[in-house]
Parts: sequence; structure tokens; C-alpha cells
Amino acid sequence: EVYFKNLSKQKQKEVMEKNGNNHKLRVCVATCNRADYSKLAPIMFGIKAEPQFFELDVVVLGSHLIDDYGNTYRMIEQDDFDIHTRLHTIVRGEDEAAMVESVGLALVKLPDVLNRLKPDIMIVHGDRFDALALATSAALMNIRILHIEGGEVSGTIDDSIRHAITKLAHYHVCCTRSAEQHLIAMCEDHDRILLAGCPSYDKLLSAKNKDYMSIIRMWLGEDVKTRDYIVALQHPVTTDIKHSIKMFELTLDALISFNKRTLVLFPNVDAGSKEMVRVMRKKGIEHHPNFRAVKHVPFDQFIQLVAHAGCMIGNSSCGVREVGAFGTPVINLGTRQTGRETGENVLHVRDADTQDKILHALQLQFGKQYPCSKIYGDGNAVPRILKFLKSIDLKEPLQKKFCFPPVKDNISQDIDHILETQSALAVDLGGTNLRVAIVSMKGEIVKKYTQLNPKTYEDRLELILKMCVEAASEAVNVNCRILGVGVSTGGRVNPREGIVLHSTKLIQEWSSVDLRTPISDALHLPVWVDNDGNCAALAERKFGHGKGIENFVTLITGTGIGGGIIHQHELIHGSSFCAAELGHIIVSLDGPECLCGSQGCIEAYASGIALQREAKKLHDEDLLLVEGMSMKKEEVVSAAHLIQAAKLGNTKADSILRTAGTALGLGVVNILHTMNPSLVILSGVLASHYVNAVKDVINRQALSSVKTVDVVVSNLADPALLGAASLVLDYTTRRIY
Repeated sequence: EVYFKNLSKQKQKEVMEKNGNNHKLRVCVATCNRADYSKLAPIMFGIKAEPQFFELDVVVLGSHLIDDYGNTYRMIEQDDFDIHTRLHTIVRGEDEAAMVESVGLALVKLPDVLNRLKPDIMIVHGDRFDALALATSAALMNIRILHIEGGEVSGTIDDSIRHAITKLAHYHVCCTRSAEQHLIAMCEDHDRILLAGCPSYDKLLSAKNKDYMSIIRMWLGEDVKTRDYIVALQHPVTTDIKHSIKMFELTLDALISFNKRTLVLFPNVDAGSKEMVRVMRKKGIEHHPNFRAVKHVPFDQFIQLVAHAGCMIGNSSCGVREVGAFGTPVINLGTRQTGRETGENVLHVRDADTQDKILHALQLQFGKQYPCSKIYGDGNAVPRILKFLKSIDLKEPLQKKFCFPPVKDNISQDIDHILETQSALAVDLGGTNLRVAIVSMKGEIVKKYTQLNPKTYEDRLELILKMCVEAASEAVNVNCRILGVGVSTGGRVNPREGIVLHSTKLIQEWSSVDLRTPISDALHLPVWVDNDGNCAALAERKFGHGKGIENFVTLITGTGIGGGIIHQHELIHGSSFCAAELGHIIVSLDGPECLCGSQGCIEAYASGIALQREAKKLHDEDLLLVEGMSMKKEEVVSAAHLIQAAKLGNTKADSILRTAGTALGLGVVNILHTMNPSLVILSGVLASHYVNAVKDVINRQALSSVKTVDVVVSNLADPALLGAASLVLDYTTRRIY
């Protein structure tokens, strides 16, 4: 521990030397309202506590300086921060035009302030329109921006503003793993993203043991008990003001009917807030004996109020974020927080036509106590942020770079106006056939080409290129715009490099093969390559039973046994690209030998090759054919003959199939106990013969908690080609890498 502390100090010293000897980082923190100050204050205290590294300038603007919203700049002064500049930037009116005018006014006033301060970096929080003005000004004046809470998802115009600030910001501090992934998906530089947690949690997680009864009595009255009052905080939804006002009216009606002491905070300064205040006054909330209506509560006291409330109701981000730290029940109303990660303490009421739905939610939630949630932080955000600030090298180029996914430089884009349909070229390398198809965005196979798969590497690659070139030319004639090429092949594949590492024995001379480069060079298109089992899972995710399912597993039952795993909507490849080799799950220590060299694999029991082997044994012993069956002398015995014999009453054939189904079922049980998916999809020619056997084994062998899993047969006619197309269509439309 001492070693790593010294190493960290040495690195900070080196950065300071790079930035100029004894140069302190001049940090400007701009705060616009009571909500963002609760997140910025812990960082400001941290910066102030290390004067040897930082100089702090505080700029206050927005609703902080408006009397109707509590003149909340005073709490900044009470925290003993020197306010360098106060900017009156809010144009009153509380409508859409006033918001635009407020942004314009801030843009007019900020340049003079920033010219005087000349900060090295500006810290901007969140997704408010004031913050957009701050980020725009700083970016245009070549000032580095650190954005707090980027990458999150919510409803209303805030979502667009947050992502716009992300694109302007040079550095990012996010609160959750999902937010970090969203930033990466938005092409932000991973090295400039810090997963720190929410700064307010540093205070939240140490706040609950303080004296709280005096605070509760001060705001709600002497006769109020803990867990016997409600905190209500609801803001207008700027993209649907009329509906949000109606929802607020229904909320107040429900709270009046519920008849519990309630602390109601006035809404923020967004368009529609004036109408919401009128609704409060129309219903007499400010004079109602059960209600206390206030413009502002200091954050330290607000923490205590929500921590010991019976319930919080409204649409504030505080309800879905901070309140989870205390396990207080929350009712989240409307669409303002749609997409936010929430703990189990949050009950969503997306829409309500009458007060009854909200009243029912109050009856369900009030007085409950949920486990504390740490989705948004662990209480150590500020030390991480300060360390991140110290690591910033001011000599690095100011111009930010975006990490776009890799594509060929010479992709032609000049015929977009001619082509209307986005499509993919899909290549399926099977043990017998080589197929290429044009697949549309909807999963329609527009054109398909099939040839026998050559036995040698050179012939195979030559044929792939020839078929792809032919298909790409034909795409123009059928009005398809080809976005890229997806290749599905057997064996272990490195999808990052587009290389087949090791092949199955069904495809000869197919190891350490770079498929991406020759195809991309020939077609001038981006190329994706993956294992056929993974492709089948991707096909189900985009076009089949897996559409919209967060966690599921696909099992291919064909010549071999393969599969793919989708976890949290994403495909799992594993550390060495060997995940989902489901056919090689061992279900018996002394079972038949598998092609992989092991014994007792699922594939050794349930694959087409395994069934063919058993069929040959029966045939050699004259035990295969029964009445109603016939075979030509030169006809090769196959798994189909075994299945036909079982259907016609051959007990030995039936026993072999039941054993194969049991082996597959045991493998599925192991998967259920390991991955706990909500859906298992059986794909391939043998799927329909195994589905009932698999369900029976699950009912007999699986833990009760996973027995409810759905097991279905794939309805996709060509999962290999559709999966190869999904590699292209998902990537090019989602921009996730």
C-alpha cells in the first residue's frame, strides 16, 4: 500500500513538472442551481482542502440568484466558499422561449468572466440548459471541460443536453458502469473517462447517523414521526408540459386523499414551472394543514428528510439516485427519468389518467424499508476525482479526439441517394456448403448463393471472394446498400482481428486464417467475423425469440453442437474467445469419445455425427430398419434414419434418442445453474426432436429457482446467415465496439 501511494505521488509530481514547476491547476467550478451544487460541493471541498495542487474559482449563475427559488447562493457562502462571480442569467417567463433566452444571456455574459479567470479547467455538471451555455462558452474559448454525470439516460430534453455537453467535454466523470459504456459507445476516449461514482454519495453514506429529529420537526412540525411523512418533488417535463402539469395535479389530489403530512418542494425553473405553482396555489397546498410547501431545503437537511421519510414521490433525479442510498421507498412519476438505473426501492408510475393509480402506488410504497442501494456510488468519488484532476497534462493537445469504430478509409458513400435499403453481405462457412446472401435490415434474405465448400484454404478463399464480389454487384440491381460483410464460420474466432484461430475438424485447412483483410481489400467494405454459434445467438437477438430479452442462450443442434450466450443484451466471447463452447460441456466422465479428444461431451451424445455413429452401429447389426423403412444399397446411413426408426417403433433407436436428449438436457441444466438465463433457444435441424426431452430433464434435475425458464425451438429459417448479417447491421447502426 505504501509503495502504491508513493508511486501515485511520484506520478502526480511528474505531471506537475510537465505542467510547469509549482504550477497549480486553476479550476473553475460553475454552479447553476441547488441540485447541481449538491453534486459539486463535495468536489469543491476536496479542491479547497489541497491548496498545494489547486486554485478554486467559483462562478454562480442560474436559479441560485432568484428569490422565488430560495436565493440558494447563500448556502454556498455558508459553506465558506468565496464566490468570484455572480451572473444573473435567467430570463423569467418559465416557458420554452425563456429557456432559450436564458442560454443566450449566459453566452453573452460568460466570455468576460472566463477571460478574467483564465481557468485551466472548468467543471460542469449534468444536463441543465445553463450547463450547456457553460460548456459551449468554455469549448469555444479553448478551456478544458470536465463533465460530471455524463453517459446517463433519462427522459425530456435533458437527455439531449447531457449528450451535447459530453461531445464538448474533454474529460468525463461518470457514476455507473452503464454510463461509462454509453460514453465509450459515443466514441469518447476511454483514457479520459473516470468511473468514480456520484460525488453526493460521499456525503450521503456518512449522513444517516446525525441528529435528524430536530430537522424533521423544523420542516414538518413537532408532531411528526419518522417514516410517517412524505417528501414530494416534481418538475415540469419540457417536452410535454401539458401532460406533466396534469400529472402534478393528479399527484396533489392523491396526496390530499392519502392524508399524510407532506413536504412539497417548489419545482425548478424549467418551462412549465409557473403553471405547476399555480396548480399548487389553486389547490391551497400552501395553507393545507397536512402540507408544508417550501422553495428550498439545504442539502444536508434534505438528506435527513428523505432518509427518514415514509416515501418520496415525484420525478426528480434525486428520487432514483440519491434516495436509494437509504432504502427509502420512491414513487417515480412520468417519463422524466425514463432510462435511469434504479434500485428496487423505486416504483414507476409511467402514466396516470386519474389519481387512483398514484394513490394505489402510495398505499403500496408508504412505510416500507428497502435494502440500501449503491448503484451510483460507494462514498469514495471525490478522492478519485481529485486524483484524476492531478493526472491531467496541460501540455497535451487541447483538441479532443473521438474513438470511432474502425472502418476502411475508402468506403464509398457517394451513391447513398440511389440506394434505399441498408443491407449486409452474409457469409456462412459450413462443413459442406459455402453460402453468401444479401440480407436486408428486416432480416429478409434478398438473394442467396450456394456452392460446395472447397477442401483447401486457397480454393476456399478464392471462392469466398468471387461469391462476395458477385453478390455486391447484384446488390445494386436489387436496390440494396451494402454496409459491410459478416462471416459466420466454425471454430474459435478472434472477432476483434477477424481471424479464425482454430477450426473444427469439419472444415479442413482453416486455422490461423485472416478473413477480414482479403475480403475488406477486395470489396472496400468493413468485415466482421465470428463463430457460427455466436452468430446464431446474434440472429435470435435481432430477428428471433431473443429480441428484447436481456439474458438468453442459444444452442445449435446440427452436425455438431454449438451455441452463443447473450448476457445483458451483449454477446459473451470470453477472455480467449472460447466462451459458449456449449457442445463440449461434459455430462459423463466415461461417455463416448468426442471429436475434441475428450469423453462424455454433449456433442458426443446429441450431435448429428453422434447419432449417425449410433445409427451405423445398429445398421451393421441389422437392428436399424423396421417395417415401413427402406434403404438403397449405396445410401449412406444418417441421423435421419435413426429418427425415422424411432418414430416407427424401433425401441433401440428410441433409447439412443432419449439418451441424447437427456445429455443435452443435462448440459442445459448446467448452463441454467451457471448463467441463469430467462430463455433457452434450441436451433438447428435436431432442435424439434430434443425440445421435450430437455424440458423433462430441467423439471427433474434443475434447481427450483431456474425451472421456470422458457425453452423454445428457433423459428429462424437460416440463423447462420442472419447471424452473420447481424454482425454488420447491429454494429453499423448502433456504433458500439
